[in-house]
Formats: sequence, C-alpha cells, structure tokens
Amino acid sequence: MSDPGSALPPNVLETVVTVGTFDGVHRGHQDVLARLTQRARALGTRSVLITFDPHPLEVVNPAAAPQLLTVGDEKLEVLAESGIDYVAIIPFTRALAAFDAERFVDEVLVARYRVRHLLMGHDHGFGRNRAGDENVLRALGEGRGFSVEVVAPVVGGHGQPVSSTAIRRAVAGGDLERAREGLGRWYAVGGRVVRGEQRGRLLGFPTINVPLPSPRKLLPPQGVYAVRVQTPRGPFGGMLNLGPRPTFGDAGVTLEAHLFEAEGDFYGMRVRIDFLRRLRDTMRFEAPQGLVQQLARDERAARETLALTS
Repeated sequence: MSDPGSALPPNVLETVVTVGTFDGVHRGHQDVLARLTQRARALGTRSVLITFDPHPLEVVNPAAAPQLLTVGDEKLEVLAESGIDYVAIIPFTRALAAFDAERFVDEVLVARYRVRHLLMGHDHGFGRNRAGDENVLRALGEGRGFSVEVVAPVVGGHGQPVSSTAIRRAVAGGDLERAREGLGRWYAVGGRVVRGEQRGRLLGFPTINVPLPSPRKLLPPQGVYAVRVQTPRGPFGGMLNLGPRPTFGDAGVTLEAHLFEAEGDFYGMRVRIDFLRRLRDTMRFEAPQGLVQQLARDERAARETLALTS
C-alpha cells in the first residue's frame, strides 16, 4: 500500500476505486473491499481505497461528529489484511468539503487516482451535501470513461444493515458480542505499554498499562473486562480494568490489564487489547485484601469467558 496521501506510481494507468470513511472497517466495509480487489484482478489493474482524515463531520458539523471505532493506525492495521493495493488518506478540509460531485470526480478520482471502475456503498454520496449519488456518478462516469457499481449492504444477525453507527451504539452500551458480530472481530484498542505504579505486582496481579487513546476513540463503559491481548510475544488472555482505582483514591481513568501466564515485562511494546466481556463495575474496597479476593473471582470469570471464545 502507498504512503498516506501519496499519488499513484506513473505505471499505474487505471484503477478500481472506492471512497469512504471506513470507520471500524466492519463487515460491510470488508465486503466492499473484497469486491474491490476482485474487480481489480478481473480488469488487470490496481485497487485503491480513498479515505479521509479527520472524519468529515469534524469539519462540516463538529457537534454531530461521532467518536470513532478506529483511530490512528488502527484502521490501517485492519486494512493491511484486506489485500487492496493502495490506501490514500486525503486531509479533509473546508476547501474539500466545498467540492461539488463533478469537481471531486474530475480532480480526485480521475486526475489523481485514474479511476476506471468505481465501487460505492448503497448509502454513499460524493461532493458537497453528498449530492453525488448513484445517478449523478453514472452520468459523470459515462462522459469520463469509468463505470459505477453500487454495493448492497451486508445484513447482520438482527436483520439490520451492518453500520458504524449501529456498532458504536453496541460498544457504548457494553454489548461487545453485538459489536463483534458487526465488525467481524472483537472490539479493540491499541497502544504502547508504559510503566505504571506497580500496585498490581504488590497485590499478586501484575499488570501492563496502556495510555488512554485519543479522545476521538470510543471506549466501552468503565468496568472490569475479560480480554485477549495481542502482543509481539503472541496472544495472552487476561482481565482488564478500564476506569479509576477507587480503593487507592485514584480517580484517573486508566487501561491496565493482568495477563495470564505471561512473564517478563512488556514495556515499550505495542499491544492490541480485544474486549471480550464486561465482568463487573469498578468497585471500591475498604482494604486491599478485599480487592485481592475480588480479583481472584474476576480471574476465574475471565478464564471461563476465554475458554468459550478461544
């Protein structure tokens, strides 16, 4: 894949393109990307995903901008598994927001990314006020030599189209199984392990500490979770506290996980924490011994969850 925002190599004369925010890279997005790579192979050309940073609503209507399912490199990490050839991340600005559909097609799709075939989601629109719908784009394509294909939605187990909005609702409500159904994988947060206060080690439950992600990242409700943590040393099951540590009078929100059967330190390593199930609320204990007893119960519950999700 290309560097974000880069132009195509000069030897790539035609492409198959799709455009969108692709927040979460959920099952519907994955279907579009699979079709994208199939069409590119069939036409003997390259596949291109054009996406934006920041999310367009952060520019055109900040009050309505959602928290995101994927931030930073998280989206790129998922896209790397899709098989597409190029990802172009275009800075979304007020100037770009003012482009009408024709200008977006001419200056972005045709001139910069040499589109031969365009895939678009059933509910997607290009240009100012999303006015570039299927009919507009087909008309533009006829005059510029590219074809347009509209991809139907993927329907989830509840009979509704898979969407980033529905997945955000599930994550915010702590319904991790429903979020997993829409994403095709467990909801996760990534980060680099930093040194903590070593309290867990003193209690017999050493933890890894990961800084909170960008405020743009949607996190599930505070509490204790069964998790699976992907590390450079391989995956580890564990349990995680997302929230304050009221037993120690610490009101700051943290992400700290105790990994099962893990030895040594993980400082500086990038890890991905997959949220499997919420076990309980964050609780305050009168003495550390009460917390230790609860942590033992949490470990049993987390191991039971891991046994069911392996």
